[in-house]
Amino acid sequence: MNHIRVGNSGLNVSRLCLGCMTYGDPAWRPWVLKEDAARPFIRDALEAGINFLDTADVYSGGESERIVGRAVKDFSRREDVVIATKAFFPMSDDPNDRGLSRRHILASVDASLERLGTDYIDLFVIHRFDPDTPIEETAEALDAVVRAGKVRYLGASSMHAWQFMKLLAFQRHNRLASFISMQSQYNLITREDEEEMIPLCREEGIGLTPWSPLGRGILAGSRKSSTVRADTDEQVVQWYEGREEVGETVAAVEAVANAKGVSPAQIALAWVMGQPGVSSPIVGMSKPHHLHDAMGALSLTLTPEEFATLEAPMMRYRRAPRW
Repeated sequence: MNHIRVGNSGLNVSRLCLGCMTYGDPAWRPWVLKEDAARPFIRDALEAGINFLDTADVYSGGESERIVGRAVKDFSRREDVVIATKAFFPMSDDPNDRGLSRRHILASVDASLERLGTDYIDLFVIHRFDPDTPIEETAEALDAVVRAGKVRYLGASSMHAWQFMKLLAFQRHNRLASFISMQSQYNLITREDEEEMIPLCREEGIGLTPWSPLGRGILAGSRKSSTVRADTDEQVVQWYEGREEVGETVAAVEAVANAKGVSPAQIALAWVMGQPGVSSPIVGMSKPHHLHDAMGALSLTLTPEEFATLEAPMMRYRRAPRW
């Protein structure tokens, strides 16, 4: 397993990150795996050298964090694993139990520590930008949990580049603990971040940890048959349905995969890992072949011609600038 520094920080992580949203309570999402089914995937990922695990407090109402914490304790040493978790979304009906206020950040960190069964969080990520809380309050609260030793590094997720830059500028001007990572959706069919966010992150030394590198499974070909997730994942309809370029990109991925004798998932992952600034794509694993596909992508090198073939459909529909 190769390792890479997250941006300009000193934190080294595996080239792949195991996304743990899939593990928790099916009452939250019908495609989520219960703990007994989830544990073998976490164990196998750790044994394969994946030391970077990503979860969030909102995933199954905290059950994902509990599963991750118990699995790390049973299958690895805490000091060998990099755990990322997140906070922002409502955890109850309490109006203070959400967002990025000082109150909620401090409470969220303590609650996540308890669920994970650990003394510290390696990477604490703000799950979204909070327009209702002053950035000064958010940044100072994040600095406080770092200085208290409860959090080692800070990350952000899924926001506009101008929002991220405002936070970064305030942190640096006031010598506060600063973000080292940006986690947002980035794949062959979701490339809006190429316009502003990715250039910003590369300029500022922020590592990219893309979520949904397979486009909710579409780029892996898993949406062609009926599955629980394919039938119930509303985001697939919201983000991808009715876009001609999506179907054309899937066809291009399959053509390159067939020519190289590998799976479409490996091609789609190799494309993401081949993009400048990307540290570790976050990959969910709920089928036996998912780990094999992810590991296979690590040693896969795409040619310039293959990159052009994969990107051609999106370039025809949206002339996105490349850096």
